[in-house]
Amino acid sequence: MYNIISENKLFAGLSKEDIDYALSFFSARSEEYKKGDMMHVAGEKLSAFGLVISGTVQVGTFDYDGNSIIMAVVTKGHSFGESLCFLGRESSVYIQALSDTKVIWLSADRVKKLSCDSRELMLKERFTSVLAAKTLEMNDRIQILSKIKLRDRLITYFSQNVAKYGNEFKLPLSREDMAVYLGTNRSALSRELGKMRDEGIIEFERNRFTVKGRMES
Repeated sequence: MYNIISENKLFAGLSKEDIDYALSFFSARSEEYKKGDMMHVAGEKLSAFGLVISGTVQVGTFDYDGNSIIMAVVTKGHSFGESLCFLGRESSVYIQALSDTKVIWLSADRVKKLSCDSRELMLKERFTSVLAAKTLEMNDRIQILSKIKLRDRLITYFSQNVAKYGNEFKLPLSREDMAVYLGTNRSALSRELGKMRDEGIIEFERNRFTVKGRMES
């Protein structure tokens, strides 16, 4: 489990001793969930942020018509809910297990308190860096949703993944979830992906994609 924890930006590069201290600092506790379990419901405060040890977590919200909007899909070694936990406000965000999942919940209460302890200051600095990175990730999400055409949303989404992982990557989304994430329906998504494959832009098998050609609208 330490190997998985150390993959997260908050704990990367720390010794086992420092990770143990950090887990104590954040009042860590582990929970397990079955596929489909709601881990947090909209309208409530989030008292802790989560670090995924196994499985996949979906963070979403709802539009005015009650339709689900996927904000993030979080996989092993990644975290979620930092901003909501830190602010301590009610929100419209829900959190759900997409598969059997194990999560370590971490409290940000001590981050808000003044301290001169060097290790505490180090963890607070790391937490601030994670919040900043999450802001950049949300900017990526906004770039996708700001596009009117589905082709443009796909190009933006694929371009973001190419920048992170290279021309070959695996998406943590089913086709149905990918459609929701892109703000469309499964049929329209399948048609557009088929067109892009016929044009030699991409190749794919299930949720594994290869970007082969130049992407432009």
